[in-house]
Amino acid sequence: MKVVILAGGLGTRLQPYTKSNPKPMLPLGEKPILEYLIEWIKKNGVKEIVLCVSYLRKKIEEYFGDGKKFGVKIEYAISNKPLATAGQLKTAEKFIDDTFVCLYGDSIYNFSLRDMIRKHKKSKSSVTMSLYDYKFNLKYGVIDTKNNGTVISWKEKPEFSAKINIGCYVMEPEVFEFIPKNKPYGMDTVIRKVLAKKKKVNSIISKKTFIDIGDKETYEKTNHRYMKNRKI
Repeated sequence: MKVVILAGGLGTRLQPYTKSNPKPMLPLGEKPILEYLIEWIKKNGVKEIVLCVSYLRKKIEEYFGDGKKFGVKIEYAISNKPLATAGQLKTAEKFIDDTFVCLYGDSIYNFSLRDMIRKHKKSKSSVTMSLYDYKFNLKYGVIDTKNNGTVISWKEKPEFSAKINIGCYVMEPEVFEFIPKNKPYGMDTVIRKVLAKKKKVNSIISKKTFIDIGDKETYEKTNHRYMKNRKI
């Protein structure tokens, strides 16, 4: 079993922090985001990792090397231009010959990856996605009406929920068939293609919180928490 980490994005929403550091190398407290991911992967029993790198990749390669000092084996899939999520994944194809995990290099997880892998194999799916039941309140009052405009109810700032993708997948190698080479390509497009071919896509719902370090405000808040030795 190998884990592919997508770590080649430009991190434009995190500038100026990403002008001299790739997003996965931004520190949370005393360690970069990517090191927390690798520790989580190792804790879940996987020790072979493929890092898909591009932007400022030398910073990642110099820090992690072959992974030996972190107790894992690391290989590098290199692209010379941004390829989006699935496009990055395609660069790792030559390293994969069996069921594998793919995850984004800018998130922190604490659910059981081991259980997710087990459920994926049991379900015999092409892809298993990790989801989170996200709840939010609309800041407006919602008014229900009949077709003729008659008001029938008023719900003030109602709560909604939606299952959101948190960027961790267990996949079969056949997924690579749906991704073109050397072309920016989104993971959402790949999943839609898999579904269109009537392949099974399963999911697990994580009950644990996760952190998506996708913008400057989130990064600053998260880094402040880690500096205080507070965990998610």
